[in-house]
Amino acid sequence: MYIGVDVGGTNLVVGIVNGEGDIIAKAKCPTDTIKPPKAVIGDILRLAAEACEKAGVNKAEIKSFGFGTPGTIDFEKGAVINSPNIPLMNNFPLRDTIQAEWAIPVYLVNDANAAAFGEAFAGSAKGCESMVMVTLGTGIGSGIVLNGKLMMGFNHIGAEIGHTVVVLDGWECNCGRKGCWEKYASASGLIALTREKMEANPDSKLWEIAPTLEAVDGKTAFAAAAQGCSAGKAVVELYLDYLACGVGNLVNIFQPQVLCIGGGISNEGDALLLPLIARVEKGSFRHPKNNTEIRIASLGNDAGIIGAALAEV
Repeated sequence: MYIGVDVGGTNLVVGIVNGEGDIIAKAKCPTDTIKPPKAVIGDILRLAAEACEKAGVNKAEIKSFGFGTPGTIDFEKGAVINSPNIPLMNNFPLRDTIQAEWAIPVYLVNDANAAAFGEAFAGSAKGCESMVMVTLGTGIGSGIVLNGKLMMGFNHIGAEIGHTVVVLDGWECNCGRKGCWEKYASASGLIALTREKMEANPDSKLWEIAPTLEAVDGKTAFAAAAQGCSAGKAVVELYLDYLACGVGNLVNIFQPQVLCIGGGISNEGDALLLPLIARVEKGSFRHPKNNTEIRIASLGNDAGIIGAALAEV
């Protein structure tokens, strides 16, 4: 048995995971971003004990403790260098603090990489030696699995696919570059495109679905398009063009067996997937027989727990 921890901005979730990638039990609590680090660790240890009790697992049966956390990780020190969810955890000796209580291996992995490994191990890319995961959320999370192993670069901060440029000198990104893929193809990017179209089309059905610009979300344009709104359709078409540009790049570079699409926008299902596949097929190098399958990720929020638990297995 293994423990996987999802360090989210809203909740801390701890899961007990078996060697097949099944979550046996979970426990969670709200993330308190202003708690001192030792108090957050206390919450995690309490949740771990609670999850073990739910699963009927003894502490001695747990082989390792894995953390999926956003930000940059110092693997040598076992610490998070930069945590956007819990800033007070920055440079805190997370691994050493856990091991003082549980004398077992403790691993840290970026949350997007954890989700990718979870989908590779037990989700939409199960059984594949190579896969790429793209998560369409506030930004674009991404992870790459090659030959069954996470590809993270020599400094463990690789696979930041969202910060590849698709529009030269385009919208400024929080990373400092201009035209990053996540500025156009994330949920935030879709919202920005929708608002832009609404301002230019004050009589469109978009305004019926979202009465104010602040009410716009990642569903607005797709909902309007489904109702025959030309402005909504235009937004969706443009968004899919941006999304396909980045996905096609990934296919051309890695030619993975499977490319999984996750995150809130993936809930649009075939309305997203089918036109995306058509665009990528036109814009990527094709093999006569074997080509990348693009699929919707299947594990949801559990992917990060499973991947964190098993990433070092």
